[in-house]
Amino acid sequence: MACGSICAHGVSKAFGTTRAVDHADLCVERGELVALLGPSGCGKTTLLRLIAGFERPDGGEVRLLERTVADASTWVPPERRRVGMVFQDYALFPHMTVAENVGFGVPRRDRPRRVPELLEMVGLASLGHRFPHELSGGQQQRVALARALAPSPETVLLDEPWSNIDPLLRGTMRDELAAILRGIGVTVVLVTHDREEAFSLADRIALMRDGTIVQEGSPEELYLAPADRWTAEFVGAGNFLRGHVEGGLVETPLGRFPLVNGTPAQDVDVLIRPELLELAVDPDGPGEVVGREFRGHDVFYRVLLDGAVLVSQRPSNEVVPLGARVAVKPHAARVAVFA
Repeated sequence: MACGSICAHGVSKAFGTTRAVDHADLCVERGELVALLGPSGCGKTTLLRLIAGFERPDGGEVRLLERTVADASTWVPPERRRVGMVFQDYALFPHMTVAENVGFGVPRRDRPRRVPELLEMVGLASLGHRFPHELSGGQQQRVALARALAPSPETVLLDEPWSNIDPLLRGTMRDELAAILRGIGVTVVLVTHDREEAFSLADRIALMRDGTIVQEGSPEELYLAPADRWTAEFVGAGNFLRGHVEGGLVETPLGRFPLVNGTPAQDVDVLIRPELLELAVDPDGPGEVVGREFRGHDVFYRVLLDGAVLVSQRPSNEVVPLGARVAVKPHAARVAVFA
C-alpha cells in the first residue's frame, strides 16, 4: 500500500482483552481532508493516536510521507513525526496564557514572529494575554488549533473537535476551522461519529466498525453505493425492499432497476433513499400516508405500501395530508442491493 501522506497498513492495538484496532488499513493523500467516521467505541480515536505516536501498535505498520514511523522494529516518537493534534478536550495548559499555549512547541527564538501569525490566522490576535478559562469553547478550540499548527506540521489530526461546542454554533465553527486548514494545505484526518459532519467537510470518508475500516470513498460513494447493509444504514436513512435479480435488473414492488453493485444472489434487499421517493396524492393510489414528521426544510412521510412502511423525504412546500392515498414514484436511476 502506497500513500502520499499517511499509510496505516494492517495496524492492530489491544488494551488487555479488548482489541480496539484490528488489522486496519488507512490511506490518506497529501492535502486531503479525510473523515474517520464510525460509532462510539469502534476504535477511531485509537487509530488516530497510533498515527500520532501516542500509542504503539501491536502489529502492522504506520508510514508518514513514505517514512516508516512504527512497525515491528521501528518507533519514531510523536514529537518527531511532524503531526499536530487537536484533542477532544483541547488539552490547553490552564496556567499559561493563550500566547504561551500557542508558543509552547515553538523554539524560543521564533516565538515573537510565529505566535502573532498564528493568533491572527485563527482570529484571536487581541486575546493572547488571556487564560483558557477566560475564553469560550469555540475560542479555546481555536487556541488548540493554533498550538497544533505552531510547529508547521505536515499533518493535522482532529479528535471530535466540535463535541464541546454549542450545537447552534457548531456549523459555523466547522466551516471556519476547515477553511483555515484548507487554506494552508495540510493533510487532515478528522475523527467523528457525526455523519453530517463527515459528509459536509471531508474529501473522503473512511468508515470504521469493530476496529477496522469497512469502506473508504467519497461521501457520495458511501451514501449511494454502500458496501453492505450496515454501512447503508449507518450513513443515512433508507428503504429496504425485497427484490429479485434477473438479467442484470432487479424487480421490486416499485419497478425494475439496474444495479449499482453486482451480487451472486437472486433474492436481495434493495436500497432506495427516502429523498428518491416522490409522492402524488391519488384517491386510487396503492399507498397510504400513515405518518408525517415536519423538519422545517423538509418533511418525512411514512407510507404503507403492500404491507411495508416506506419513508419519503420531500420538500416542505409539497404538502401531503396524513391519511391520504398516494402513488409512489421512485427517482432511482440505479440501486444498491444486498444478499
